[in-house]
Amino acid sequence: MTAAGINELVSTRVFDVPRELVYRAWTSPELLARWWGPRGFTNTFHEIDIKPGGEWLFTMHGPDGAEYPNRCVFVELVPPERVVLDHLSGHQFRVTAIFEDLEGRTRVTFRQLFKDTEEFEQAKPYCMEGNEQNLDRLGELLTEANI
Repeated sequence: MTAAGINELVSTRVFDVPRELVYRAWTSPELLARWWGPRGFTNTFHEIDIKPGGEWLFTMHGPDGAEYPNRCVFVELVPPERVVLDHLSGHQFRVTAIFEDLEGRTRVTFRQLFKDTEEFEQAKPYCMEGNEQNLDRLGELLTEANI
């Protein structure tokens, strides 16, 4: 995880699976619910319409019992190359996930660009670790035989 540019965090990870499978993990509600968020968090999806302009309304349940309502809108979907969404509740930021084919393996570049510098500085300490845990959980899902 690095701070890259103004108000932006970037994580990169390589997974030993084809990028079509990574893209599916990002765009299948059943799979997305299993890995999205830092370690110890679970999700309840209230609405998810995976198309440009489609809303994703969900509650993240923290390991301490706290609940975090979230509202996102999908901006761009380019199978199997890219998913872009705007997080519009609480801290506002854009997530851009890029999936690069590495001869059957996939490099995921996870970019999180905050709208506001003050919010970025507030969120940066926990987002840096949370984004890494998010990618850890994605990797764990991708190694399961039943997906």
